[in-house]
Amino acid sequence: MGIIPLCFKPGQDAETLGLTGHERYTIDLPKKIGEIKPGHDVTVTTNTGKSFTCTLRFDTEVELAYFDHGGILQYAIRNLIEQ
Repeated sequence: MGIIPLCFKPGQDAETLGLTGHERYTIDLPKKIGEIKPGHDVTVTTNTGKSFTCTLRFDTEVELAYFDHGGILQYAIRNLIEQ
């Protein structure tokens, strides 16, 4: 997986925020994965100094577990090893 799914807030998109797609983004995630809950809001900051709020699109606890393990494959392999 390795991708953090984000959703703009209502009324926002790349155009309204002036994003070109060439920016580098810093996503302010909690230090512990266990602190993230479905629908959690995070602050995103670009290397150009723009900052905005997005909603994390981890919609279930299972998706958070996949992310915590580094992806679905790693999650499945770890579960097989534990059995």
